[in-house]
Formats: sequence, C-alpha cells, structure tokens
Amino acid sequence: MAEEAFGRGVKQRDLIKMTEEEITVFLSERRPLSMCTLSPDGRIHAVAMWYGFIGGVLAIETKAKAQKVLNLRRNPTITCLIEDGEYYEELRGVELVGTAEITDDPEQLWELGVSVFDRYYGGYTEEMAPFVEVMLNKRVAIKLHVDKVVSWDHRKLGLPSTRPA
Repeated sequence: MAEEAFGRGVKQRDLIKMTEEEITVFLSERRPLSMCTLSPDGRIHAVAMWYGFIGGVLAIETKAKAQKVLNLRRNPTITCLIEDGEYYEELRGVELVGTAEITDDPEQLWELGVSVFDRYYGGYTEEMAPFVEVMLNKRVAIKLHVDKVVSWDHRKLGLPSTRPA
C-alpha cells in the first residue's frame, strides 16, 4: 500500500512537471535561488541569491569582483535552482540551466535593482531610489539565458500529508 502511495516503480516525471504558466507564476513569487557556477578547479560554487528580472529575463545583481562573477567570466555555464516545500508531498521547484551574460549597463542594472527591491523589500517607490543606488554600487547584473528547464510539483501527486499534527 505504501509503495502505491509513493509511486515506487512508476515513472511520475510527467505527472509532476509544471506547465509554462505554473513556472512563470512560481518564478514571480518571492523566494531565493541557489546559483551554481564552476570554480577554477572544476568544483561547483553554490550560493543563495535574490533575483529579479531585466526585460523578462531572470537576473541576479552581485558585486563585480565576487567569486561567482569571476567563475562566469571564465566559464559562463550556470545552473539556478528555485525551490519550495518542507515535506515530500509539498516539494516543488524549477531548475534553470543555461549561459550567463554579465552586464554593467546602468539602465539594465537599475531595472534589476528596482525589480529586486520590489520583490524582497515589499514595493518600490521613488522615495526608495537612494537605497537602490547604494545597493547597485560596484555591482553587475548576471542575466540567465535558459537552455533547459526542469520542474516538479509534488502537490500534483495527491499524496496524504506527512506534516506532524
């Protein structure tokens, strides 16, 4: 019975895959992402980051001399993971695999800064402009050009809750 409930031996990948619309909604929600780049020795460098959007493209702002930027200048391969859920039946997430584009264009940085500020600090207004300016000092934007999307939403399995009562 337990094996049936958890679908052991049954391919469930297509059952839990998010639609494009579900992915768009999920990515628009406020949560951090795990950003992975390749270090000089080939090991994975993973960091938690806030993100926003530049012209609809997911982007991250960070210090221009950060290790992740140095890694991406050497090898633009990038993978980002955005996830949610505490229990198996609640788990959902999106993995974005692609190529990074680093820009220090002031207009794009400003758009990203406002996007990040709005998402994580709860509503950008013109009075917040000085805070965004400080936030963007000596920063670059990393735009993610996505080649592959992997998604999952275990809520679609209809499993009973394992949350403690």
